[in-house]
Amino acid sequence: MDWFFFYGLFGSINSLSMLNKLLDHKWDIFIAILLLSLLVAVRAFESQLFYDPFLVYFEGDYIKLPLPEFDGLQLFFGLSFRFFLNTMLSLGIIYALFKDKGMILFVSILYLILFVGLILAFFCILHFFKNQENLLLFYVRRFLIQPLFLILFLPAFYYQRLRG
Repeated sequence: MDWFFFYGLFGSINSLSMLNKLLDHKWDIFIAILLLSLLVAVRAFESQLFYDPFLVYFEGDYIKLPLPEFDGLQLFFGLSFRFFLNTMLSLGIIYALFKDKGMILFVSILYLILFVGLILAFFCILHFFKNQENLLLFYVRRFLIQPLFLILFLPAFYYQRLRG
């Protein structure tokens, strides 16, 4: 038998049909995997690519340690550059998978709004709370430097595509 059915969480699925769909979109999948690999490279070479004295700081017992010395302007540009790289790669992945320019425009605006809010929150926490809100600083910084929004957006857009 060339193909088979199985019944799972989503009902019966024709595996041959699914394989054909994957093969029809092999270049899109290849580009998405390549861009995902570049996201991994950004993370792997973060200490060489970006100024961020908090990389080492948050690896230790940062709750009890005082904040490291940092150059605010250099930190701003380092965080901004990293967010920009992650955003461009994330937008590329979203476009490769969904091919919807309207969606890309919407996500771009969303990324811009999120960046402004997060970078303001990050520097406000640094300036006003000093060493009192290290955990909050950790999580705000995490949203700035890691492509967490991609993890949120992909399933949301996939679900929208299924329902739309």
